[in-house]
Amino acid sequence: MVSMRRQSLVKFDAPLSETVVDLPKPLGREVLVRIERCGLCHSDLHIQDGYADLGGGKKLDTTRGMTLPFTLGHEIAGVVEAVGPDSPAGLIGTGKAVFPWIGCGHCLDCARGDENLCIKQRFLGVTIDGGFASHVLVPDSKYLLDYDPLSVSVAATLMCSGVTAYGALKRLVDRPRQRNLLLIGLGGVGMMGLSCAQAMFKQKIAVADVSPAARAAALASGADVAYDPAEENLVKRILKETAGGFDGIVDFAGSDKSLAFAISVVARGGKIVVSGLLGGNFSLPMVQWVYKRMTIEGFMVGTLAEAQELMVLARSGKIKPTPIREEPMSDVQKWIDELRAGQVVGRIVLKN
Repeated sequence: MVSMRRQSLVKFDAPLSETVVDLPKPLGREVLVRIERCGLCHSDLHIQDGYADLGGGKKLDTTRGMTLPFTLGHEIAGVVEAVGPDSPAGLIGTGKAVFPWIGCGHCLDCARGDENLCIKQRFLGVTIDGGFASHVLVPDSKYLLDYDPLSVSVAATLMCSGVTAYGALKRLVDRPRQRNLLLIGLGGVGMMGLSCAQAMFKQKIAVADVSPAARAAALASGADVAYDPAEENLVKRILKETAGGFDGIVDFAGSDKSLAFAISVVARGGKIVVSGLLGGNFSLPMVQWVYKRMTIEGFMVGTLAEAQELMVLARSGKIKPTPIREEPMSDVQKWIDELRAGQVVGRIVLKN
């Protein structure tokens, strides 16, 4: 029997280890993809830890229902190696990006195309085995996207950082107030957000991050201005420079500090979309919320339809490439540790 190698979670809050299993044979509409690239996401760290930070010393247990060993990784692109009897045989040998946010296919959310909201989710690398491996079994060929002429690494990152950034930014499209836009947090998703925003919006784009290297990278990638949230009296300066604050803000960090900063610089009638998962808690006086008439919306990942829209934009050349580092899949724990230490600008993409 042919084997499949994986970098697996064998114990929570512990380094990944290599595991070897028999190569699965696809059934029904399933598709077996030989993985060429898989992006490393901050969400992988939360799954490895076994919890998400709820703030105030509280933790959300993310281990329930998971069977170890488990294979992380959800930004996947590769070559179709085998298909089930109900999928087109012509797919074999083609390069595809893999949409990982897969639902049960039967509930109301799935019927509406919102599989990313499905409570019985089958998210690759989150609830079923994912892409830190030589192969991945995809439940249905409809989750495969053509990516030519993009590079395989860019295609992989579009399936999480790309569709997350694109979907979050879509929540700010067609709002009546469109003077300016601020992106907070310039990790892999935030840098992708900057690239998407330049294709989606006409107004100037400001960014904010505590990392000087991240701010420099954003300015080099087309941001109009970059702020250090730790700068003294920054809020007062921003409110003056913007004539009242930002109409649209996306918080790609998702921490108590980043959201507090967003609330302090959002304009009256403005909207904040929170898409990061660093964790923590926040409180807001009701009078301030009502007085500012602000909207705060949580957002995690986009739909299959949004992934398809994004892929069309990217393949047409309208999405600028973001910083990517290709590193060996076999050393994944090294790159996880580097990401955890805040030493990564852009996205690390693992290669087989």
